[in-house]
Amino acid sequence: MSRPFRFGVSLLTAAPAAEWRAKCRRAEELGYDVITVADHLGMPAPFPSLVAAAEATERPRLGTFVLNTGFWNPTLLAREVATTNALTGGRLELGLGTGYVPAEHETAGLPWGTARERVDRLRHTVEELGRILGPGLLPHVPPRPGAGTPEPPTAPEPRVPLLIGANGDRMLRIAAEHADIAAFTGARTRQNGTLEPVTAGELDERVALYREAAASRKEPAELNLLIQIVGVSEDRGAAIRPWLPRIPHLTEREVLDLPVVLVGTVEQIVEQVRARRERFGFSYLTVLEPNLEAFAPVVRELRGR
Repeated sequence: MSRPFRFGVSLLTAAPAAEWRAKCRRAEELGYDVITVADHLGMPAPFPSLVAAAEATERPRLGTFVLNTGFWNPTLLAREVATTNALTGGRLELGLGTGYVPAEHETAGLPWGTARERVDRLRHTVEELGRILGPGLLPHVPPRPGAGTPEPPTAPEPRVPLLIGANGDRMLRIAAEHADIAAFTGARTRQNGTLEPVTAGELDERVALYREAAASRKEPAELNLLIQIVGVSEDRGAAIRPWLPRIPHLTEREVLDLPVVLVGTVEQIVEQVRARRERFGFSYLTVLEPNLEAFAPVVRELRGR
């Protein structure tokens, strides 16, 4: 049986307090299940932004989508997680990733490292969070061997679902081992720190690798996909053409077929969303802030299904 849909929006633009709260309330009014914040320089700081979102809303979950683990000392991150989960009334969802923009690390004066080192850093962060926060907050992250008894949080709070954003082999295996939510980026990282979308066939292979690694799980994880382009239009070709210069190696037809693209009438997009759940297992979709309003009719149509 398919999981029911969940829909999230990733807020990207900083705003004064009243404006920030207003757009969080708008996301709730439109039916979004999760309000998330990314972790890029020049964008809102994740944890205070989520606390402000919690003050303005009642229903949505609140997530980091995703933290760049290279920015965070695990011990200090554990404090942020426990505090934010408490201040949001247990609505926090913790999303972690390796980061993909070398220039951000250079600006912050932090080491970038090789791909292997970045994945090692993420695994270490996950293990340390499990050690410090304990299974009451991160139940799928057991303490690493020899780490000693977990230090319980100062006050019991609802557990924090762990989301891991992944595309590469090792990251998918880590997500299969630890994550409540496996978030597929639907893209590969170029050397310059930009993202290149993967085709449906390539994503089939990524999902298959994940499922093989996750075969021994007691409970299946929720699968998430970040949607990069949403266009509500009677003319799918016209809606996608402004994007073609950004993806010059793909034809118009190939762009329309990308898993991270949802373009067409509301009815067509609804069917595309259903098809992604049927083919790949994606029941949790996240759209970017500029698509908050455009995607809302699709959220309304699929609410609770």
